[in-house]
Amino acid sequence: MSQIMKLALEMGPLLVFFISNAKFGILTGTLAFVIATTIALLASWVIARRVPMMPMISGVFVLVFGGLTVILADEMFIKIKPTLVNLLFAGALTFGYLTRRNYLQLVLGSAFSLTEQGWRTLTVRWAVFFVVLAVLNEVVWRSVPTDSWVDFKVFGILPLTIVFSLTQVPLLLRHAVPENTTPEGEDKPD
Repeated sequence: MSQIMKLALEMGPLLVFFISNAKFGILTGTLAFVIATTIALLASWVIARRVPMMPMISGVFVLVFGGLTVILADEMFIKIKPTLVNLLFAGALTFGYLTRRNYLQLVLGSAFSLTEQGWRTLTVRWAVFFVVLAVLNEVVWRSVPTDSWVDFKVFGILPLTIVFSLTQVPLLLRHAVPENTTPEGEDKPD
């Protein structure tokens, strides 16, 4: 699947949520978000015969918490979804770090080849970042009107994530493993 298609499938439902919320309010916006997320997950399966782990987990949370929002007519559920997803990711990364299982490497290992120390450092940084996003979401949804929270969710979280990712480039470069060596720095056997 092309990167543009992946981006469209991951960001499309969020854009639908933003537009629907602006035109019809949070409950209709959430219903549209649930429907668009379902379509995106199904499209990913049809196109690639798999759904990447992070969009799958986030999608399940959208379906559950978005469904609760619509069924119970209570916007709190969709507002706490980012908090819970980010805490889940932070918890999983922390658990992996403590048990020496590198879940971040499982997700990103095809994109980057890093030393063990590089993966461990990157894991800690991402775990902390996910906690910061969770706390930030809690502060924002509890202190601003719903439309402002939706703006933050759509136009705040993504830029913050991009900026954070870019700040990790020096770490990626410093701990990159050359193609002809193993992560421990030994030459690969021929």
